[in-house]
Amino acid sequence: MTSRLGLLMASSAIGLALAATQGAALAQSSGAASTQLPAVQVQGDKPADTTTLDRNQIVQEGGNSLDDLLRGVSGVFTRETSQQPGVAVNIRGFEGQGRVNMMIDGVRQSFRFTGHEAAGFTYVDPNLLAGIDITRGAVLDAGGGALAGTVNFRTLGVDDVVAPGRSFGALSRLSWGSNGVGFQEMLAAGARIGGTGVMGAISQRNSDNYHDGYGNSVAGSGQELTSGLVKMTTDLGGGHSLGLGAVIYDNDFYANSFYQTVNNKTFTANYRYNPGNNLIDLRVNAAYNDLVMKYTDGATKSTIGRVIEDKGAGFDVSNLSTFTWGPFRVRSNNGMEYFHDEVSSENGGVNPADGTSSLLGVFTDTTFSYGIFDLTPGLRYNRYTLDGSSQPSRTASRADVDLTKDSLDPKLTLAANVTSWLQPYVTWSRSMRAPTLQETMLGGDHPGNTSASFIPNANLRPETQQGWEFGVNVNRHGLWRADDVFTARANYFMMDVDDYIVARYVSSARAYRYENVTGTSKVSGFELEMSYDPRIVFARASFTHTNSDLATQQPGAGASQYLPDNIGSVTFGARFLDERLTVGSRYDYVSDGKQATFTGTTTQGGKPYHLLGLFASAKVTENVEVNARVTNLMDVAYTPFLSTIGTGQGRTIYLGTEIRF
Repeated sequence: MTSRLGLLMASSAIGLALAATQGAALAQSSGAASTQLPAVQVQGDKPADTTTLDRNQIVQEGGNSLDDLLRGVSGVFTRETSQQPGVAVNIRGFEGQGRVNMMIDGVRQSFRFTGHEAAGFTYVDPNLLAGIDITRGAVLDAGGGALAGTVNFRTLGVDDVVAPGRSFGALSRLSWGSNGVGFQEMLAAGARIGGTGVMGAISQRNSDNYHDGYGNSVAGSGQELTSGLVKMTTDLGGGHSLGLGAVIYDNDFYANSFYQTVNNKTFTANYRYNPGNNLIDLRVNAAYNDLVMKYTDGATKSTIGRVIEDKGAGFDVSNLSTFTWGPFRVRSNNGMEYFHDEVSSENGGVNPADGTSSLLGVFTDTTFSYGIFDLTPGLRYNRYTLDGSSQPSRTASRADVDLTKDSLDPKLTLAANVTSWLQPYVTWSRSMRAPTLQETMLGGDHPGNTSASFIPNANLRPETQQGWEFGVNVNRHGLWRADDVFTARANYFMMDVDDYIVARYVSSARAYRYENVTGTSKVSGFELEMSYDPRIVFARASFTHTNSDLATQQPGAGASQYLPDNIGSVTFGARFLDERLTVGSRYDYVSDGKQATFTGTTTQGGKPYHLLGLFASAKVTENVEVNARVTNLMDVAYTPFLSTIGTGQGRTIYLGTEIRF
C-alpha cells in the first residue's frame, strides 16, 4: 500500500511542481513574486464522456418521473418499479451496490437495501432539480471509486431563483397530471444583498395509483412527498467564496409489501479560493447525508418494527491549474477525497445489524496539449475499509467482517482536435468498485420462507474493470445556417470485468451469499447522441447497443441488470412566435434483451415496445410560462424493461405553469 500511495503522490506532485515552476519562472522574469499571471487559453478540452440534462429537459420530459428522462440518454437506463419513488441509474449494464456513484449536489448517496430490487436508490424530488450530470466510464477525481460512472443530481440554487442584477426573486411552479398524478406545487424565494445570496424552496406532491395501458389500476404507485431546501452563497472577497446548503426529502409510499417512509437529509459546505491567476483554483467541499427508511402503518404512519439508517460524511480537496510548460499547454487537477459510511438497523431483515465503511481517494489528472493533440494521463489511488456484523440466520450465527484493501487505477486519453469542431479520441482506463456492507455482511432469513437463509462473506474482493473507448466529439456552429448548432458524440467501448460480485446459492451451507465470479466477464457497446438546432426547429436523438456476458444476480438478493439489446430515443420540435411557443414530440423504442430467471440462468426476454409523447410550452409574458405534456400518447400496454413490479403507466396528461417574480 505504501508504494502505491507513494507513486500516486509522486504523480500528483508532478502537476503541482510544474505549476510552481511556471509561477516562479514568470515571477523571476518580472522581478516581482506577486505579479498576476496572464490568462492562458487551454484549447481542446479533455474529451469526457459526459451528458448534462438542463432544467428545460427535466420539465419537458421528466417532471413526474426521472426514469422517463434518464432512459432517453445513451448508455443510461434505470431500474423502474411502480412502487418505488427512488431512482436507480444503470450505466452500460451496471447498477446497484455503488457500481454507479449517484450523488445529490456532489454528496454520495450510499443507502442500500438488499431485496428483490436494485441495491441502491437515490431519493430526490424532480421538482427541486436544476440539472443532472452523467459521466460514463472511469472517474478519477471526486466522485470516483465506482465501476461504470457517476450521476450527480444538482438542486436549485440562488442563481436559479434570483436573476442576475436583481436583489430579490421568487419562482413558483404548479402542475397537475391525470391518471393519478394529481397536483404538484413548488415555491422558491431568494435574495442577493452585496456578495451574499440566500434562497429557500418547498415542494409538495400527493399522487394516487395510476392505470396502465390495459386500464388496470397499478397498486402501490402513489406517494405523498414533501421536500425542501435552503442554500446560501457569499463572496468573502480576495477570491474566497463559501456556499452552504441543506436538502430535505420526506416520502410515504407502499413497496416490498409494506408501507414505508423515507426521510433523506443532505448537507453541504463548499469553499473556493480563486484569486484570479491560472495556478490556483482551490475547492474544498464537506458533506453529510442521513437517510432513514422505516416500515410504517399505512393509516397512522407509525413505525412497525423495521428501521434502517445510513449516515455518510466526507470531504474532498482539489486544485486546478492551467499554464504553459515549454511547448505544452497544461491543465492539471490534483486532490483527494474521503467518505465514511455508517449503517445501523432495527429488525433490518438480511441487511447488516451495524457496520462502517470508508473510502479514501487520491487523484491526479493532467492534460498536456501540443498542436492539435491532447494527452491526458491520470491516476487514482483507492483505499477502502469495511467493519461490522451480520444478522444471524438459521444456518449461521452472527459474523464479524473486517476488510482493508487498496488499488491503483490509471487512465490515459489521447485526443486530436482535427478541426475547431471535430475531436476523435481513444481512452484506456482501469477502475474498481469496493464491496459494500450489504454484500459482505448479508445475513438472516427470508420472512415467511424457511428455506431461504443468507450468510456473509468476509473474503469478497473488489470488482475491477479495464477497457478501451474509441469515440468522436462534434460541436459545429454554422453547419447550414449562420446560427445553427450541431453536436454529436459517438463511441464504442469494451470492458473486461474481473471479480464481478453476484449472489449465489451455496449448497454446503444451505444458504445464499455474495461471491466473486471467477474469470473475466466482458461488456461492450455502441453509444450515439446527436442534436441539431437551427432555432426554427430542433432535434435530438440517442441510440445504445449493448452486449454483456456478466453473470446473473440470483433473484432474492439482487435484480437483473442487463440492458435491452437496443434503445433509441428521438425528439423533434419547433419554435413559433419569436420562439415564445415551443411544440414537439418524443419517440422511444426499447427492444428485448437478456434477462435473469429465478433459477439463476439467463434468457432472451422482454417484449419490445414503442412509446410516443407530445410536449408544448408557451411564454405568456417575460415572467409567466405555461407548459403541457402527454406521455404514452397511444396508451400502449407494456412492461418497462428492468422493471420488477408493475406495468407501465398509461396515457397521462400534464399541465403546468411557472411564474417568476
